Amino acid sequence: MKFVDEVRIFVKAGDGGNGAVSFRREKYIERGGPNGGDGGNGGSVVFVADPQLTTLLDYRYQQHHRARNGEHGMGSDCNGRAAEDMVLKVPVGTLVKDANTGELLVDLSETGQRWVAAKGGRGGLGNMNFATSTRQTPRFAQDGTKGEELTLRLELKLLADVGLLGFPNAGKSTFISRVSRARPKVADYPFTTLVPNLGMVQYKDGLSFVMADIPGIIEGASEGVGLGHQFLRHVERCKVLIHLIDMGAEGEGRSPLHDFDVLNAELGKYSPELASKPQVVAANKLDLPDAQARLEGFTEALRERGIRVYPVSCATGEGMQPLMDSVAEVLFTGRTEKLHVEIPAKAARVGKAKTKVAEKKASASSAGAATAKKAPARKAGAAAATKSATKKSAAAKKAVTKKAPARKAGAAAKTSAARKAGTAAAKKSAAKKASTRKSGTGTAKKAASKKAPARKPGTAPVKKSAAKKASARKSGSSGKAAAKKASAATRRAPARKSGGGRS
Repeated sequence: MKFVDEVRIFVKAGDGGNGAVSFRREKYIERGGPNGGDGGNGGSVVFVADPQLTTLLDYRYQQHHRARNGEHGMGSDCNGRAAEDMVLKVPVGTLVKDANTGELLVDLSETGQRWVAAKGGRGGLGNMNFATSTRQTPRFAQDGTKGEELTLRLELKLLADVGLLGFPNAGKSTFISRVSRARPKVADYPFTTLVPNLGMVQYKDGLSFVMADIPGIIEGASEGVGLGHQFLRHVERCKVLIHLIDMGAEGEGRSPLHDFDVLNAELGKYSPELASKPQVVAANKLDLPDAQARLEGFTEALRERGIRVYPVSCATGEGMQPLMDSVAEVLFTGRTEKLHVEIPAKAARVGKAKTKVAEKKASASSAGAATAKKAPARKAGAAAATKSATKKSAAAKKAVTKKAPARKAGAAAKTSAARKAGTAAAKKSAAKKASTRKSGTGTAKKAASKKAPARKPGTAPVKKSAAKKASARKSGSSGKAAAKKASAATRRAPARKSGGGRS
């Protein structure tokens, strides 16, 4: 049987039947009324996980699957018949994805699990459902709805408990044929196995488990070299992985340790989760002449890593039982003590030295990062200090500018008070002069009559000096007193003129 684990199919559910438009017409019965029946529902497309199937070969050649439509309604209150669902059986472990978006819709990983992929359409209502007291003869009915349709992608992940991994021609097919009843193709050339093989292993005390053999993996499989990572998904569900190492491998750059490292590197590129699963290392082909010589170096190299090596020969059956015991213990109990060995003291010291060097490098790098972080912090502190200093100086300037107007205001108040006092004294002195002038008016008149002709040419300078004195006193904030004196001077001049004229 051909193994197919990826297909693309189209599914469509059935449409619902239409409702009928019908009226009752019988002899001797008047106004029989509407009697159109409802349409039937369309069939749905349902996937069922079947444990008897191991491949998706049935869907490789038949890619379109359509469920039946529901029957239409009929007269005499007869409803249409609903269509049966279409059941599509797939192997257990099938992933159903949307072909357009790649979204995972369901994982059919349990036996008998059902999933409705496309739901059938609903049948329409007949005209008998629309009759009312005011609408007794409805001449219309409801149509059925359309069924859903999807384009799906089916991917098969085999449900196996133990997975066999290794380079091509490492003896994986021979291994599974010895521990189970599986009969894969065995030949002496690489890539003999082109598709995964499943085998049921009957262990002690009635215990059994499923083992999967997948095609060989070589260096560069992540870039598509060989068969690539195409079949690695079949061991993603496995709980234990067996790394089968070819101890008699020949070729440029081939060695057991190199093959082991390449195999783990390819697993890590495909899925870190898969690479972290428990691994049982088996050194195969001990019946070959050079295998024993290579076994010692390979075992010692893995001992330094703390990994136990199980030497076996699939051709002769040597060492198979201890290997299967360790696999069964990990599978059924979860204990992995048998897969590890104590690391030698010398290797432990070397490992500790390496870890110390790595820690020193890490601490140095972290210290450098810390200093790099502190430098910007110091710069930020200096900038903050300068900012605070500028703020303080600005605040001091503002305080000075605020105090200065207050001082000016005080000085202005003092000067204004002094000026007021001066004006009062000036008024008193003017009053005294006026009284003395009144008492000596006669003598002043006589003297004025004698001196009047001489003072006439000097009247204009007197007016100019009085005006200058008035403007000066105005600028000095003593405007009132100056104005009074100027007015008095101007009044005296005409009196002296008149006096001179009289004389």
